[in-house]
Amino acid sequence: MKELVVISGKGGTGKTSITAAFASLAQDFVLADCDVDAADLHLVMNPKINNKQDFSGGRQAVIKAGECIGCGVCFDMCRFGAISLNGPANETINKTYTVDPVSCEGCNVCVEFCPVGAIEFKDAINGQWFISETRFGPMVHAKLGIAQENSGKLVTLIRKEAKRIAEEQIKNLLIVDGSPGIGCPVIASIAGADLVLVVTEPTLSGIHDLDRVMQLTSNFGIKTLVCINKADINLEMTERIEEESQAKGTKVIGKIPYDESFTKAQIMRATLIEYTGGEIAEKVKSMYREIIYALG
Repeated sequence: MKELVVISGKGGTGKTSITAAFASLAQDFVLADCDVDAADLHLVMNPKINNKQDFSGGRQAVIKAGECIGCGVCFDMCRFGAISLNGPANETINKTYTVDPVSCEGCNVCVEFCPVGAIEFKDAINGQWFISETRFGPMVHAKLGIAQENSGKLVTLIRKEAKRIAEEQIKNLLIVDGSPGIGCPVIASIAGADLVLVVTEPTLSGIHDLDRVMQLTSNFGIKTLVCINKADINLEMTERIEEESQAKGTKVIGKIPYDESFTKAQIMRATLIEYTGGEIAEKVKSMYREIIYALG
């Protein structure tokens, strides 16, 4: 099984639209949406959820009001402002404390220093992950809860489950919609992949972000290709990206012109390939063929 990961230096470059287009062209594959901070691949794939599981990325403190003696040790020890007064627990205890689950960083200090052991350390439910079926094949994806942070643990889980399904169903390709940027979620998205496609755009920020992403994939020794989306909005920048990529030994395999079909396809909950058979679709198909050749 080969693994293709599509990433970008920042959000909004068209990464997910291109990933969805590849899904409509591929055969015998599993799809994974690892952009869990801003998951939107499901908007096009319209998946039918077959399995739903809670995701815990860490632990949080919970004060048992009936056992709290209101001493304030936890309040004094907390460096995140997560503990506050909560009023009387009963007739004999005139003040207790409570933990704000959004502010709690799960450091465990309050648990360790509570003199009466009135604080529990429970697994926090940070979101859900899903195994679904789409019109093209199986898909593994997730949704983080409000104000929840993605440490990369959820991304790793999504990739692991997608690989398991691919092995069980004897699929020969795993297509991953990776996280944007260069942080922990991106590292979790690309580690061990066979090929990374970086989708960028012809702007100064696009060039800067592309350079950072290419440094990251180079450090991991992963073969990298580049796609320039909206390539015709700034031909000078497009040429500069090509030259700089070539100087670093990275090939630009696609130059996709700006086309409203991308947006219209999303509105119709369809991939670009399903929506139009014009020149723009042919360019994406050509790029996909080159990727399959590069994967061997």
